[in-house]
Amino acid sequence: MQVNMATTKFCFCAAVLLIQFATARADGQWNNPGGWSKPNDPKWGPQVPPPFWKDFYLTFGQHVVKYPGTPTGEVGHEVELGLDKTSGSGFRSKYPYLFGRLSMNLKLAGGNSAGTVTSFYLASVFKHWCELDFEFLGNVTGEPYILQTNVFAEGKGDREQRIFLWFDPTTDFHNYGVLWNQDLILFLVDDKVIRVFHNSKDLGLPYLEYQPMYIYSSIWNGEAWATRGGRDKCDWSKAPFVASYTGFDVDACTVETGADWEIHQCYTKLFNSWYGDAAHKNLTSQQVDDLRWIKSNYIIYDYCSDTKRFNTTPPECAVNWP
Repeated sequence: MQVNMATTKFCFCAAVLLIQFATARADGQWNNPGGWSKPNDPKWGPQVPPPFWKDFYLTFGQHVVKYPGTPTGEVGHEVELGLDKTSGSGFRSKYPYLFGRLSMNLKLAGGNSAGTVTSFYLASVFKHWCELDFEFLGNVTGEPYILQTNVFAEGKGDREQRIFLWFDPTTDFHNYGVLWNQDLILFLVDDKVIRVFHNSKDLGLPYLEYQPMYIYSSIWNGEAWATRGGRDKCDWSKAPFVASYTGFDVDACTVETGADWEIHQCYTKLFNSWYGDAAHKNLTSQQVDDLRWIKSNYIIYDYCSDTKRFNTTPPECAVNWP
């Protein structure tokens, strides 16, 4: 199977990231970025997540982005990113994070989505960057999406895994996220672990531990490689292709300036947090079962098994599958 590193996405972002890091907007109320906009009180009715622009801003493709209203007329709690023949679209968080749990609810474009790539990922802005990827590779009508995940640690990637999902991601919102602490990183789909990346510094491998990462999402034209190695192209008569996002939730350490003292504060928060406690330093028995279930039923590509790309099995593979 041909695996592309999605360099198009990264190269596009890299040109603007260093500027954005230095000029990250601080105009929003950021004390509780993952909190609700209304108290949990019957007089307020159902809780409503904060508007999109409280936590994010658009990075490109403004003309194909929409903000559907809620039944009560509130706007900005859901964002629709579009892709047409002229442009994709995307957004980025106002600030980066270091350690924590971060997630987003996402509904993918339905029908013939061949050639499209929809992403939700975390990335730093440094030369030897860190990155955690969810990339949803579109398919022709009747064929399932493929979810590709990848891990970059200090600029080293080439760790793609691909799975089918056990549900149709186009008919409803599903939750995708990561739990990231000093010992491991969990990739989660509806709270089910689909992948783990352990801290393997004892094997001489870098870990994601000092670089805060922004949250990014986008939909873009990946027809050169995304579907059957580029054999199935985007059907522009079906455009715009629309991916919907809502329900951003974060319990993590926000880094506003990147100063050393902020990084130290994030470590202090980590060691006193639920996501950094002893219970979350190792997989639970249920999480081990989930990973075995994924490996037995849904995985379709694993870099650990690709002998054409690697003469020897990458050393972290022995510890990242139970």
